[in-house]
Amino acid sequence: MTAAMAVRQEVSLHKRVPRRHFRQLQGPDARALFHRQPEPFDARADREMLALALGATLYVPATRDDLTATIVRRAERGVCSMVIDLEDAVADHELAAAKEQAVRTLDELAGHRDPSPLLFVRVRDADTVPEILERLGPGADVLTGFVFPKFDSASGPKYLAALSSAAAARPERPLYGMPVLESAALVHRQTRDSELSRIATLLAEHREQILAVRIGATDMCATFGIRRDRDLTIYDVRVIADVIADIVNYLGRTDGTGFVITGPVWEYFADHERMFRPLLRTAPFEESDAVPFRSYLVSRDLDGLLREITLDRANGIQGKTVIHPSHVAAVHALSVVTHEEYTDALDILQVEVGGVAASGYRNKMNEMRPHRSWASHTLARARVFGVAKKGVSFVDLLSALVTA
Repeated sequence: MTAAMAVRQEVSLHKRVPRRHFRQLQGPDARALFHRQPEPFDARADREMLALALGATLYVPATRDDLTATIVRRAERGVCSMVIDLEDAVADHELAAAKEQAVRTLDELAGHRDPSPLLFVRVRDADTVPEILERLGPGADVLTGFVFPKFDSASGPKYLAALSSAAAARPERPLYGMPVLESAALVHRQTRDSELSRIATLLAEHREQILAVRIGATDMCATFGIRRDRDLTIYDVRVIADVIADIVNYLGRTDGTGFVITGPVWEYFADHERMFRPLLRTAPFEESDAVPFRSYLVSRDLDGLLREITLDRANGIQGKTVIHPSHVAAVHALSVVTHEEYTDALDILQVEVGGVAASGYRNKMNEMRPHRSWASHTLARARVFGVAKKGVSFVDLLSALVTA
């Protein structure tokens, strides 16, 4: 056993506090909000649960001076997955120093008793995967995997071969890959279907090592010289919305061939002059006596983010890439299963045969066969994000997270 392996084993045996969503909400605050508390999880959880548990995945440049302290601080504030970025966020002349800092940070985090987020490194190329792992000491125990930018049928085989080799050398702990789909071959209508078909085949061959598929809408927009305005969601940009729909069609199916697909980044986080009316209705905030809180959300462009998260979910997408800490609470508050959803899901899964029945809330029809996969997915989400108490809205959850 090498010295690095011995240190790694000692750290892995060290007692760690369980990782779970909303751990910053304690005691009476949590009991007032949750009918069912979120379950703890770690990197050895089953792949579906872990993929759903990503939630808001916060990117941070590897060049940040206080990288270790930043990750610890974000974990305390509820971030459960982070990406240490060696790609777009790092200038070419800073790359060597960024790699050193990424390795040093992971090694330092391995000594913390409190859980770090699920940690990934976004590499620039496949060769960086073994390079990072060879340089890691105890930090290998807190590295969940790698993010592969500009993943396509040409670059994908080398990325996945590097991941497979790395995983074989570290059998004691899963090591996952998350490809980012953002290449021009996917965006262009003439090549999209063939490219997605090749990617689907490639990912299927490495299914157990693919945690989630990420969508890189910023690079997609760059194909057309587009940058969406903060008054619009990505689904208002039709050429990109079409790509997202096709990605879900090929890679998000619930027949056993699909993967968890995460939503693209929301770029805005500061006040600005608005052209259109805010996207948040006033009524839910009046009911929760939180009208000033609505003004706070609108002033920081979070009303657009909330709408985009809702549209992500409606289009078969879970979780989201985020680049600002203020976005995390919005993603997580809207990931909590409502009491109504939970009740419907339980009712649907209790029936083995088909048929139709009125919802327990007496406001919709539940079709037992067509809604079954939705119900199973809803209960899986309930495990990691919990179930809100009856009468608790996203406004209550979001305001509690923001003020915690």
